[in-house]
Amino acid sequence: MRLPAFCFDNSYRRALPGAWLAVDPAFSPAPKALVLNHALATELGVELSEDAAAVLSGTVLPEGAEPIAQAYAGHQFGGFSPQLGDGRAHLLGEVIDRAGRRRDIVLKGAGRTPFSRGGDGKAAVGPMLREYLLGEAMHALGIPTTRALAVVATGEDVYRETALPGAVLTRVAASHIRVGTFQFFSARGEINKVRALADYTIERHYPKCVEAENPYVALFGAVVAAQVRLIAQWMGVGFIHGVMNTDNMTLSGETIDYGPCAFMEAYAAGTVFSSIDHGGRYAYGNQPLILGWNLARLAETLLPLFDEDGDRAVDLANELLGEIAGRYRTEWLAVMRGKLGLVGVQDGDEELADGLIAAMEGQGADWTLTFRRLAEAVTDDGAVLPLFADPAPMRAWLVRWRLRLEEGVEARLKAANPAVIPRNHQVEEALAAVTGGDMGFFQGLLEAVVEPFVEREAFMSPAPSWFGRYVTFCGT
Repeated sequence: MRLPAFCFDNSYRRALPGAWLAVDPAFSPAPKALVLNHALATELGVELSEDAAAVLSGTVLPEGAEPIAQAYAGHQFGGFSPQLGDGRAHLLGEVIDRAGRRRDIVLKGAGRTPFSRGGDGKAAVGPMLREYLLGEAMHALGIPTTRALAVVATGEDVYRETALPGAVLTRVAASHIRVGTFQFFSARGEINKVRALADYTIERHYPKCVEAENPYVALFGAVVAAQVRLIAQWMGVGFIHGVMNTDNMTLSGETIDYGPCAFMEAYAAGTVFSSIDHGGRYAYGNQPLILGWNLARLAETLLPLFDEDGDRAVDLANELLGEIAGRYRTEWLAVMRGKLGLVGVQDGDEELADGLIAAMEGQGADWTLTFRRLAEAVTDDGAVLPLFADPAPMRAWLVRWRLRLEEGVEARLKAANPAVIPRNHQVEEALAAVTGGDMGFFQGLLEAVVEPFVEREAFMSPAPSWFGRYVTFCGT
């Protein structure tokens, strides 16, 4: 048996006692690899074979693994839970990849932990393959994200509304330090542990902060910058996370936890896919607002580190929080300049970006296709106007936009705007087939989304009318 050789160095476990509990993954009776990410394995310096399923299901612990479940708290839909933690995830350890980056290796769906809160800690094949697919799509789009090294069928059923084939996903992340990790210690008044976590985060993710006059203020500023860039990139591709709880917001600035998320098709700022987001808290258009709200929660945990004088600490936090909206707007406009094929910075760019969004609102225009077809619309109104219920506002916008364009714009537009995203109806079709034992369509869709700028007509069409309103669920 050829097992993958991970060279583990478990710094989180060593540095942060009290931030985790030791727990081994569950045994899988018949582990079988469904999909292996050989490109990611190469980055990690690991060789994968079919024999790797035993390790990647948690059935066999690789040498050096010291599995733990991480503790964290979190605001979920605005309500605070002082203890959440990994209910179905086991951090095996960390590896240093070939680029010198420290990466977490986590098994998701590998059984109960002390944080499972009555759950079975297991996962089904469909949701784990969905996370694999969406994470690889985001990576191919250049958006910071956790990734999946593998999905392994366990050989046993899990029980939700019905019996489903079980699976374990191996997640790779820059780290799993969340806003909620800081909240866990802050809520207990354990300021020394908040400090230790902040020091560890600085060392692991933002080492230049050590040189700052106040390293903890610098840490907060670095996290703000990373998260602002991330959400601006989400908005650029029409990605809706669905559960922007503080326990799903990483300090590294990576996208994490692909639960009730999806890519928007027909543009509408109020688009929601989550079955439980009845008030639209995490709607597409609210994501920049929730960004600021979540960062405010992080700032609250860091106040004692900002300054011993409480009033001065609050002033420092408010100064930084007050800059978030402007910083987000700057990052979003940079994303939009790219998507509109604009070179440099000129007065009127902001009005152009806002004008296109206004022209799309209420028109049923597909987000991805509208931007992709701008390359043809440089010379042909007919390339994009049929996407709009009322083309008049878009026709007027095209006139203003063309006045701003420079030579070579078609190539820039095609390089900035994907042709292929994980279309919701095709994701569901692929996962339904997989549950029935057929991996063919999933593999074809995966091949398409990892080359998003290559036009493949079979994967570019919006959902048909019969597909109806798309709903996703936590745990999907």
